[in-house]
Amino acid sequence: MPLILVTNDDGVFSPGVAALHEAMKNIADTVTVAPDREMSATSHSLTMHRPLFVNKIQKDVYSVNGTPTDCVTLGVSKVLERRPDLVVSGINKGGNLGDDITYSGTVSAAIEGTIIGIPSIAFSLASHEEFYFAEAAVFALKLAAIVIEKGLPRDTLLNVNIPGGKDIKGVKFTGQGRRVYLDSIHEYYDPMGKKHYWIGGGKSSWQEGDDTDFLAIEAGYISITPLHLDLTNYDALGYLKKNWNNMF
Repeated sequence: MPLILVTNDDGVFSPGVAALHEAMKNIADTVTVAPDREMSATSHSLTMHRPLFVNKIQKDVYSVNGTPTDCVTLGVSKVLERRPDLVVSGINKGGNLGDDITYSGTVSAAIEGTIIGIPSIAFSLASHEEFYFAEAAVFALKLAAIVIEKGLPRDTLLNVNIPGGKDIKGVKFTGQGRRVYLDSIHEYYDPMGKKHYWIGGGKSSWQEGDDTDFLAIEAGYISITPLHLDLTNYDALGYLKKNWNNMF
């Protein structure tokens, strides 16, 4: 029987991680190791300056007072009795599209699994109002079964975004879009008159492009974007070697 490690960044009590856990039990032994609270936008951070504690919530469900990356690292090395065949992260409450993946704890958990050498998938529900986690989990189960059977290319994870609502048109394989935020830093004053700021919200738009995750979601399709660990821009590398070597 395969073994699947489930995690997220919305916290161990999120309905999204519960739905994902229940779905994965249909094809594998399933263990959830997730943050003990919401850890959204923590990116790929590790906790290195304070102790981490693992608490058993119930059978096969554990919480960690750390980040999603911590959860994968501890889950694989300390909690699970054997190496998992798959890491699944989510189902996130809200999309992780375009540049959001650089901030996302959900995606970063899948990145950590990939670094360790385990096939990994991040699932997000790209909705702002209604969250049909059970329906999203049905697709997550189907994709997880395919990945367990077929595997993934080396150093590659899948970032999956599922549109809100129940009327999904199909699946598209997409590239990463580019999002632009406007007015996302808000300025306030506390009762003592001291200025402070909140980051978040604001209006967003995205740059046009063919076959992007944004376009797929807007059209009502599930978006599957393969992400690679190697961030090297090889075109730029060739340019620098050719044109800049004589400058040093």
